[in-house]
Amino acid sequence: MHLNRRHIMGAAFAGSATLLGPAGAAPRAGTAEGPVPDWKRGFDNQRIPDLGDGRFLNPLMAGDHPDPTILKDGKDYYMTFSTFDSYPGLVIWHSRDLINWRPVGAALTRNIGSVWAPELCKHKGRYYLYIPTKNPNTSWVIWADKIEGPWSDPVDLKLPAHIDPGHAVGEDGSRWLFLSGGDRVRLSDDGLSRIGEPEHVYDPWRYPSDWIVEGFAPEGPKITRHNGWFYMITAVGGTAGPPTGHMVIAARSRSINGPWENCPRNPLVRTTSIDEKWWSRGHATLVEGPDGGWWAVYHGFENGYWTLGRQALLDPVEWTADGWFRMKGGDLSRPIAKPKGGEKAGPHGMALSDDFSRLAIGTKWNFFKPAADEQTRARAENGSLILKGRGTAPSSSSPLLLIAGDPGYRFECDIEIAPGGTAGLILFYDEKLYCGLGFDETRFVTHQYGIERGRPANPHGRRMRMRVTNNRHIVTFDTSSDGGKTWTRFDRGMEVSGYHHNVRGGFLMLRPGLYSAGEGETKFTNFRFEALV
Repeated sequence: MHLNRRHIMGAAFAGSATLLGPAGAAPRAGTAEGPVPDWKRGFDNQRIPDLGDGRFLNPLMAGDHPDPTILKDGKDYYMTFSTFDSYPGLVIWHSRDLINWRPVGAALTRNIGSVWAPELCKHKGRYYLYIPTKNPNTSWVIWADKIEGPWSDPVDLKLPAHIDPGHAVGEDGSRWLFLSGGDRVRLSDDGLSRIGEPEHVYDPWRYPSDWIVEGFAPEGPKITRHNGWFYMITAVGGTAGPPTGHMVIAARSRSINGPWENCPRNPLVRTTSIDEKWWSRGHATLVEGPDGGWWAVYHGFENGYWTLGRQALLDPVEWTADGWFRMKGGDLSRPIAKPKGGEKAGPHGMALSDDFSRLAIGTKWNFFKPAADEQTRARAENGSLILKGRGTAPSSSSPLLLIAGDPGYRFECDIEIAPGGTAGLILFYDEKLYCGLGFDETRFVTHQYGIERGRPANPHGRRMRMRVTNNRHIVTFDTSSDGGKTWTRFDRGMEVSGYHHNVRGGFLMLRPGLYSAGEGETKFTNFRFEALV
């Protein structure tokens, strides 16, 4: 079934209170199967997928975890995601049950551009990451003998016209990268250079012309070999824009060289109603579970929360008698039985609160568009983060940012600035779209819409505790001069539901963080994060 414009516009009109109201997201209504349970809670009260009763509830990875690439390595699973302009980038996550994930560390430490849709693979005992970038437009490869690193310096493969590489090994042992647009390019045996130029090998399945999509945009080809077939899973329809656009399609071939036969049941995944929990679902990879069952990992936007970016989702897969497969999870709004046979390697996720006993840059914190020397600005000292000032505002300071995966949360910190410094807490999309509150010795500075809008008097001087609450897109600020015993509400609130890709572009999320600008160094102490139910 597909929706024409009348259907989707009618649904949008009928659901306007859901999309535009204070809560921002569809209510978690019950069905004939009973009420939908809420998420379990982990570090800092953050929602986690494991319900603790043999079931899980999506998202698998809450918050901005787009374009997932997953690797099964014996009993271990590793996954990473597009990290765009955040560095250190390509944080690798580890699991043994496909549900509970812990960060290993960042594989990419040098700024090589905006990182899109990487590919993580292992070949002959060595790990590889194939990394497309924008600005510059090319693709790179890094490698490591251990997943924890060290990872090599990036090697430029000089592929300016393609994104989203998918690694494949042919029946003759040849190595390939499948690319956006139905193209591929041969790799050298060591995987560190390409042989020849890209060639067109596949014409992706096309959806009916009256479907509401962002654009054809075939991308994210991932190759899985199973039972004598090569399966190519591709995304089409555009990754954002209309919620009904993005989708998953499949094709197969007996040979890595084709010809490729489109699945008769395409698309295998697609959001068909604006009322669904997850929008714009696509960019899938197949992976075998611990007990031999199969799963698909892909991304989607949460209904009403484009601001959280594209979140990673897990969908059960069933192989059918005709040698194809189907996704069994439906719209993924309800609990699903967990994969069997795995073991829990540790609690899911990580605390976002930070006592700054050490620098957690590259797992917890990331700089935005850092200069080559950015990490020299930061150090942990006596339980504080010391961050040297840069630029004059969040837009020019390369702020330190977190990925928060809950619709509501608050964060707070003690902040002490040097004479001539400016610092504060922010909600940051990119250098042209952010909000927050900063201060210098005598005045606050209000950040809104990516500009500085007001400078009321600051009664606290060079030190205060500051708190930001983002409760389902309603933002408030509070300050304290006694370490948080008493709080004063700052006289400017904000609504930030429009701080997202469909307004600004860039495929990012609205991230909490901190910045230090102007002269001297800023001391940040006792950073506390709490997700709100």
